[in-house]
Amino acid sequence: MASMNRHLANLETVFLAGEDRFGGVSSTIIREVASLGGDVSVYVPRVVSDALVAKHSQASDQ
Repeated sequence: MASMNRHLANLETVFLAGEDRFGGVSSTIIREVASLGGDVSVYVPRVVSDALVAKHSQASDQ
């Protein structure tokens, strides 16, 4: 978006990053972090976190 805005006349782009809890998190990133043994409990409900832990612990047992 910023790149396109630079090409438009008289338009500046300002990016303000909010707190993490107000941002969106990609499910792909969540799955990757979980598959590498990372803690995703801050980003997903407990039931989802528990399911990811169970899934990846089963995969590592094989």
